Amino acid sequence: MRTIEVGGARLSVIGLGTWQFGAREWGYGSEYDTRVAPAIVRRALDLGITLIDTAEIYGFGRSERIVGRAIEGRRDEVFLATKLLPLVPLEPVVEWRALESAARAGVDHIDLYQVHWPNPLFAPGTPMRAMAKLQRIGLVRHVGVSNYSLDQWRQADDALGGPVLSNQVQFSLAVRRHGDVLVPWAAEHDRVVIAYSPLAQGLLSGRYSKERPPQGRARQGNALFLPDNLERARELLGVLDEVARAHYASSSQVALAWLIRRPNVVAIPGASSVAQLEANAAAADLELSDDEDQALTEASDRFEPRTGKAAIADLVKSRFRR
Repeated sequence: MRTIEVGGARLSVIGLGTWQFGAREWGYGSEYDTRVAPAIVRRALDLGITLIDTAEIYGFGRSERIVGRAIEGRRDEVFLATKLLPLVPLEPVVEWRALESAARAGVDHIDLYQVHWPNPLFAPGTPMRAMAKLQRIGLVRHVGVSNYSLDQWRQADDALGGPVLSNQVQFSLAVRRHGDVLVPWAAEHDRVVIAYSPLAQGLLSGRYSKERPPQGRARQGNALFLPDNLERARELLGVLDEVARAHYASSSQVALAWLIRRPNVVAIPGASSVAQLEANAAAADLELSDDEDQALTEASDRFEPRTGKAAIADLVKSRFRR
């Protein structure tokens, strides 16, 4: 597995996102948490995937516990990232929640501790005083943020008094508004953008269409899967398929390869099975040409999904129809 070194940390370019672990809205069945998810983590380590990302809110702590049990005996192979839900991001609260996350995962330190969302009631730098203390006592190695704008990332960086290593944002060929702004700054300042939902929750796999809508509450609540947006995605999915055929690869692998071709970007796709995890990992070895990269970027530029209030209203209507 290819890795990048940034800010004193080494991360695999393809990581593993674990939102699905412990969460019922994905509809993966009762055996997923107890049998499949641990097998996915262990196989990820076998393949050289070091970046395992979780959060205290995923399954209300269950994801951290599943990951922790799966990495027992292999802690030194893992760059463990988890996230703080910053409801009240004051120093004693942040410290307590970090200790709780570490305990659930069964580790003595967290490699990357991230603020999951900016809290509009507090300045972006508010939790950083606690983060700095957690670094000093060795509970946290690196500090990150998630869903922060560039300006908020800079403010957090200033408040920490050291580098805020990462910003984890939704970034893919289908949703580029955050990544395109953040990536140049990350590359210039030895930081990293962690792309979550790098396959747009499966949209870029090509398995869903207006005629084949997704199942499971997580995707049904995502405006990208509205019939109109699935229709609008046809051109982008067509270009992905064309490039994939040229490489004897899948559309998902091409979408991941496009992302990690960006400087200082790593991706954390989830996986519903060991086989999907293995396919995601193989994307690290897929080399796109400059022309293929440009074709994908231009198709992405032309993809304009419906968003905003109208899209939300349609989502609500579709829920009532089910």
